[in-house]
Amino acid sequence: MRLFLRLLALIVALLLVGLAVVLYYVVNPKLPFWTPPQQVHYLEQWSAADRETYYFTPQGTQVKGLRYEWFKALELPLSKQRFAAPEYLARFGFLIDPDQKPTPKNPDKLPVGFARHQNPGSTDTFLDITCAACHTGELRFKGQAVRIDGGSAQHVLPSSVPTLKGGSFGQALVASLFVTYYNPWKFEDFARDVLGSDYEARHEELRKEFKKSLDTFLKVAWNDTHRGLYPTEEGPGRTDAFGRIANASFGDAISPANYRVANAPVDYPQLWDMWTFDWVQWNGSAQQPMARNIGEALGVGATLSFFDKNRQPLMGDDRYPSSVRVRDLHLIEETLQRLEPPAWPEALLGTIDKPLAAKGRALFGENCAGCHVPRVTQGEGRYVQHLKMLPVDYIGTDPGAANNIADHRFDLTALQWDQKELEQLDVDPKPTEPLDLSQMSVAKGLAYVTAFVENRAYRDAGITPAERPEMDGFGLPIGVRELRAYKARPLAGVWATAPFLHNGSVPSIYQLLSPQDERATTFYKGTFEYDPKHLGYRTEAFTNGFVFDTRITGNHNSGHEFRSGKLGNGVIGRLLQPQERWALLEYLKVLGGPLESQLP
Repeated sequence: MRLFLRLLALIVALLLVGLAVVLYYVVNPKLPFWTPPQQVHYLEQWSAADRETYYFTPQGTQVKGLRYEWFKALELPLSKQRFAAPEYLARFGFLIDPDQKPTPKNPDKLPVGFARHQNPGSTDTFLDITCAACHTGELRFKGQAVRIDGGSAQHVLPSSVPTLKGGSFGQALVASLFVTYYNPWKFEDFARDVLGSDYEARHEELRKEFKKSLDTFLKVAWNDTHRGLYPTEEGPGRTDAFGRIANASFGDAISPANYRVANAPVDYPQLWDMWTFDWVQWNGSAQQPMARNIGEALGVGATLSFFDKNRQPLMGDDRYPSSVRVRDLHLIEETLQRLEPPAWPEALLGTIDKPLAAKGRALFGENCAGCHVPRVTQGEGRYVQHLKMLPVDYIGTDPGAANNIADHRFDLTALQWDQKELEQLDVDPKPTEPLDLSQMSVAKGLAYVTAFVENRAYRDAGITPAERPEMDGFGLPIGVRELRAYKARPLAGVWATAPFLHNGSVPSIYQLLSPQDERATTFYKGTFEYDPKHLGYRTEAFTNGFVFDTRITGNHNSGHEFRSGKLGNGVIGRLLQPQERWALLEYLKVLGGPLESQLP
């Protein structure tokens, strides 16, 4: 008996030690160090006013009910340092400018994409994470920073699943919220900071509202963890966008039976010229700009109600109230239409070898233009680039994202949609036979959800029928496609969009032009340090960097290969000799920019 008790005590002690280790890394995440650049250089992609509008216009996200004032007052679990200190948020990969001055849209000098909004009829101000947070990039070279507006972010944003690696904004935020609530001294300081002279009158109300938000975070973290919903770690600059939106919209909001494993993270794509594309998303599954933006807002945290307080499905015009701000989404979309691709800054990154770039131009025409120079037509109010969709079996890149979107099915019968109602929605193609609501794909399910949300949001915002075509975007319907394919987008400014392939599995363009066996199997990710020779981020080890392993599901770096062999199954062209790759890289620096016209 004594031996059993000793053994039991040892097991309990080991469990407590293990728990202590986990808790330590949860509250003290392993983050890369951050040093301010000597200067942040903004390229001439648009005006300063457009940049400010894009960076800080809210879109209706609410980050699990987190108030803006709470976020500003929140401290780190083990210190008095503010969580929202720009220098701390920069360690997660969010973009700040040390020389930034307070502005009306960003009075607290928060990073790009951190905004705030109030809902109609409410006095609460919510933290609003916008599209700019994920679609703005930065490159560092010799101490200088080059801002890439509309480029790919490299932050670690979404996951709140506790890990020993740490490094996720979501995980660190939950840890600070948790310690603030359960440490009475911290909460008192927090409450006095937030409430000021209203401390006595509103202290208990604040504690209840804070706990409600914290419980929402903890529920999501527990759910994601014990269900193993995101087994492929996303790391810097990636998220399984469709998987997370589907799990939030169909799993959290409708039924746990709708949760699906999301194991195919994708990089945040660049946004310039996007408004001219016939179809968007990596798999070419979305068409209408407003529906695409509503879906993005829902994925980041805009509220959405499917049911009333009695858990009965909302019907008719009551469908579906949300916090999305359609006028602001339209403003962001209009602003992005003025965004130009980034032009190679010779003074910062090096001069162009024009004769070599001219040789690269010829090689581009022979080897790349067939996929990456799309057919162009004139549409209503825009010219339209018809992007080439490359079947997964041909392009050979990691199939996970395309297959998940095509294969996952969800039971939406609880929403009680009527076939005639669905036929009246602006979703194309129209259903020609009754839809099986128990087997809805993510693309179709989200198309109908966003159609209902859009209709309600337009009514609530007072959008007239005459305004609607412009608000939708060129009068386009909410198109739906489910292709096992990835799009080949135009390559203007591609030098500024590392890493490459839809899942970010290839760190540089030089490696992308090389056979798979010449690509790095593992590399470090999360630095902003740029390699202007190979056109990618540097990949050497650095403190608390994220190790990207291409052998993991969703991370494969196969396909898009120039090598000897029959075309197809990942081979897209002949083997390119090293000198040809260098020439192509030199041309890709100037493609679509003002320097291209100077080539001999």
